[in-house]
Amino acid sequence: MSDYFSMFIETLFGFLALFILTKILGKTQINQITPFDFISALLLGELVGNALFDPESGIPEICFVLIVYGILMYVSEIITQKFKRTRHLIEGSPSIVIYNGKLIRDTMKKNKLDINQLQHLLRAKDIFTLQEVEFAILEANGTLSVLKKSDYQSPNRKDLMLAPLEVHLPITLINDGEIIFDNLREKNLTEDWLLEAINKQGFKHITDIFYAEFAENKELFILPYHNRHHDRWNMK
Repeated sequence: MSDYFSMFIETLFGFLALFILTKILGKTQINQITPFDFISALLLGELVGNALFDPESGIPEICFVLIVYGILMYVSEIITQKFKRTRHLIEGSPSIVIYNGKLIRDTMKKNKLDINQLQHLLRAKDIFTLQEVEFAILEANGTLSVLKKSDYQSPNRKDLMLAPLEVHLPITLINDGEIIFDNLREKNLTEDWLLEAINKQGFKHITDIFYAEFAENKELFILPYHNRHHDRWNMK
């Protein structure tokens, strides 16, 4: 039993230490993961895992591993910030795979990218034919940035010479049948107003609604629990 308790304490410590380390290193370690970050994350997992299950290792050893890893990652970030030439080596660099509508096969070959993988990345951008693409850049983290040909670009309000509109961020008011009161107060709205808004759309109770989103100058957007309103939707 003491062995299980020791493993519990060590696992809890490793979890908290990794959480703190992630906060210190910043969000870019997750949102903009590069091959270097991926390898270092695997290494960290292996080191912590070995420290947890090694009977001769304990909290001091886990703490030492995390501190060394954190220092190495922090130093590498400082180096890439101060010495621009090291960024290409550590973080990698973007590569143009489509230029003026033409595939750059040498770049694709260098990055081990075949046509099927490229089409998959394009479909993720809602592009289903290479004919629409003017430029495509393979980023260091493996994502694809695309600039469409002018004939396939959507016109914006500036292109149509329309007056700009003020942009408001939508906010969630109901999530999984529960009111998000903090968001309600942020928009200076009341629970009575919310109940009246859902009643106008044929709902009697908050628990009937799976999701509700509020945006300025728009009707409350509601997604009900379909299984609870199956008959109501079929009547329409």
